[in-house]
Amino acid sequence: MDKNKIQHHIEKYKSLPGGLLPLMHAIQDELGYIPEETYPLISQEMSLSVAEIHGFVSFYHHFRTKKTGKNIIQVCRAESCQAMNSKSIEIYLKDKLGIDYHEMTEDQKFSLEPVYCLGNCACSPSIMINDDVYGRVDKEKIDKLIKDIE
Repeated sequence: MDKNKIQHHIEKYKSLPGGLLPLMHAIQDELGYIPEETYPLISQEMSLSVAEIHGFVSFYHHFRTKKTGKNIIQVCRAESCQAMNSKSIEIYLKDKLGIDYHEMTEDQKFSLEPVYCLGNCACSPSIMINDDVYGRVDKEKIDKLIKDIE
């Protein structure tokens, strides 16, 4: 953890009303996750308890507390995608990558995350790889998308 980078972000947001949210986004954007060892520093600088920082980070599903792979695959688990059998997509990806949700492949190429809506309900089931949303996914489409990344 680069304490100077964290401190830079804290200085930028600590006097801003509601600054905790953009602070956490800035840290995650910089590091790819919010290391739990940053909680004491953030809590001290933002005049909050470590428990409040932990509660804040764990409340928002977007925030991660562990390093992620180079490519993050998110599987939509909202009702529309579930109705279109996203569970089979979830099982297939877990088996193909050899990881569960919130884990990273050994080669650090991929992480798998659940998400509760990608806003692509008309094209269910959907996944997101990094910043790109893909609809009407099936095993063959997933294989092609992963192959294109590798």
